[in-house]
Amino acid sequence: MSGGRRDMAAALPARLDRKMVRDLWAIRLQALAIALVVAAGVAVHVVAAGMLDSLQETRDAYYDRYRFADVWAPVVRAPDSAAEALRDIPGIASVQTRVREAALFDMPGLSAPATGVMLSLPETGLAAVNRIHMTAGRRPRTGERDAIVLLDGFARAHNLAVGETVMATIRGGREQFRVVGTALSPEYVYAIAPGQLVPDPRLFGVAWMGREALEQAADATGAFTEVALTLQPGASEPAVIDALDRQLSPWGAPGAYGREDHFSDAFVSSEINQLDTMASLLPPVFLLVAAFLVNVVLTRLIAMERAQIGLLKAFGYSSSAVITHYAKFALVIGFAGLALGLGGGVWLGRLMAAMYIEYYHFPFLLFELPASIYASSLIVTLVAVGGGAVLAGLRTARLSPAEAMRPSPPPDYSRALGATLARWRRFDQQSRMILRHVLRWPARAAFTLAGIAVSGALLVSSMYFLDAMDAMIDAHFNLANRQDVSVTLVEPRSRAALHEIARLPGVLAAEPVRHAPARLRFAGHEERVALTGAPQDASLSRLIGADNLPVTPPPGGLILSRDIATPLGLRAGDWVEVEITEGHRPVFFLPVSNVVTTLIGSGALINISDLNALMGESDMITGAVLRIDPDRADALYTALKDAPGVAEVGLQNEARRRFQAIMDEVIGASIFIYTVFAGLIAVGVVYNSVRIAFSEREHELAVLRVLGFSRGEVAYVLLGEIALLTLLALPLGAALGAGLSWYFSRAMSSDLFRLPFIIDPSTFGYSALVVVVVALSSGLMVRARLNRLDMVTALKTGD
Repeated sequence: MSGGRRDMAAALPARLDRKMVRDLWAIRLQALAIALVVAAGVAVHVVAAGMLDSLQETRDAYYDRYRFADVWAPVVRAPDSAAEALRDIPGIASVQTRVREAALFDMPGLSAPATGVMLSLPETGLAAVNRIHMTAGRRPRTGERDAIVLLDGFARAHNLAVGETVMATIRGGREQFRVVGTALSPEYVYAIAPGQLVPDPRLFGVAWMGREALEQAADATGAFTEVALTLQPGASEPAVIDALDRQLSPWGAPGAYGREDHFSDAFVSSEINQLDTMASLLPPVFLLVAAFLVNVVLTRLIAMERAQIGLLKAFGYSSSAVITHYAKFALVIGFAGLALGLGGGVWLGRLMAAMYIEYYHFPFLLFELPASIYASSLIVTLVAVGGGAVLAGLRTARLSPAEAMRPSPPPDYSRALGATLARWRRFDQQSRMILRHVLRWPARAAFTLAGIAVSGALLVSSMYFLDAMDAMIDAHFNLANRQDVSVTLVEPRSRAALHEIARLPGVLAAEPVRHAPARLRFAGHEERVALTGAPQDASLSRLIGADNLPVTPPPGGLILSRDIATPLGLRAGDWVEVEITEGHRPVFFLPVSNVVTTLIGSGALINISDLNALMGESDMITGAVLRIDPDRADALYTALKDAPGVAEVGLQNEARRRFQAIMDEVIGASIFIYTVFAGLIAVGVVYNSVRIAFSEREHELAVLRVLGFSRGEVAYVLLGEIALLTLLALPLGAALGAGLSWYFSRAMSSDLFRLPFIIDPSTFGYSALVVVVVALSSGLMVRARLNRLDMVTALKTGD
């Protein structure tokens, strides 16, 4: 007899498992909708956390293996003997001096000059700091004057192979070089020309050549123009920078700087910070929705299976066995979503890694998930889905067999608002039914409304990035920088150089620019800036304020961008100490006449005449910005390639085209993905709500049909509730999306970009349209089931 009880006890879980399978199949579409919401949350977590981990590990390994510098110290020209004293500075681990010189490349098939930089390599052995990773060919041999190694991306953009030749202009000297190899460098993971926004491998190149050869080409024999060094563990970077500046000041040092000011690392670090924001913000939204969906589905399933639960308990099943049964039900859905999310996340992560390789030039970047991400994905899925299941399952524990086998009492619509609505004739009968049902179950309606609103908010916040980027492009290219071409000179020259540039073919207008490296000091704080002198009536390149109007410095005044002023604690009206870190290094005080918010880059603007006077020089310029005749652009480019005093050429139209293309590709792909994910939330919430409402009210709907209501009228009663909640959710979703967009504008801004909080009305319209389409599609799926309603069976089921 005892053996029979053991056999029966052993058979009980198996029977419940068969029931679970039947129940899952019966609500397979609802289960799939929940699994897809879980999958979306897991996929976002896997992509963001996995890419964050992969990018950090790749960066750290690359930097360590190729001895990426911690500090750089440029100089005008310092003798090699000055390097010995640098090695004695406390905290320095290794030092590498080198020659760095601007260059213009004349590339076959490209009419415009490509801006670039030439860097020296040791004649023998490897560099102590900033080593290069060879991707093809070899390094220059000792004594090879015309041999260069090209940056891999630059060579590929021009289809240059080892053995081909390149023309380049260095300090006015035009020479032909042989490409003996291609390489990557930790200094140029994000290879971007000075003053540009995004990399363009066609128009910016880096070349390495032997130290002696570059010394001759740059007129720096026996000297160096830059020091790169690494620090000992625990060393103070500010103390090392101060010591470097003191020792190198006799040789025109504009000021040493650390990694946080290195343009390539700044872009990579900014990307890592944005991934961290995504990883911490978005996955909880999806998983919280999944937890609520599981809870709602199981709660309503338990309500419909009250009689079955009562019978199970009457036949000896314990409350814990019943709770376990429903927990398994939820976990099957959760694990299906987990599997889909992991697979989809890995697939998206590998696509994202391929995209990163295109813009961030690492020797390797593999999207690999550490065990911690698998574990965290499992844990959050268990917490989200299991938590929702436990909350629903606990309700079964409170049901006694006798209570459970009695049908649940019908909803009472006779109280308060229910009774008022029943007497209010302003609405027709079906509309009053809808309103009474919503008010009878306010928590259920609130969840459905919140879920739809969240999906709309995700859509708004995703589309916001397009609006922000459009505003940034308009402010930077159409309002602030309206020039076609910018020219940087090898060294400061008199204003006569501007007239020479203005006479070049195709130049319609030219404005002078005087750049000077400077340090700003205020209240014990210090910032390195590039001080820009511009004409009082500048119209081609200027600073733009928050109202999109140009801001002009008054005589003797200084305008600062907010990202410079805020760390210093400066406000309009304060006087700031300015030290020019070139020439005879004058120090003076200037009033801050205005602080403006720039969307891209930084700005420290002063009248060019004031800057010349404060530096004790005549009318000097370091470059010019030009408006040109497009039909004569090729003639201008040819002249600039041959001009001996030109160091860099920037092409504004090309920069805009490249920036727009990258934004369309990267942001467009992201918006598509998040539109799909937001749609999954809407489907999960709307379809589950309508489908369960249909199951709960099947008997009621059949009664309405018997009483003479048409199929359309019955469908209106069922679907009108979700339509009402969707309409109410649209403005709430818009408000939530605006709040989320505001958060993104703060959390994802950096020293390089400031995202404006701007949302175009079409963004709200697009988001609302997607939500409405999803709700309508879900409603039509349930309407199809309603059309197939067997009234006889439904009426019998309700008895």
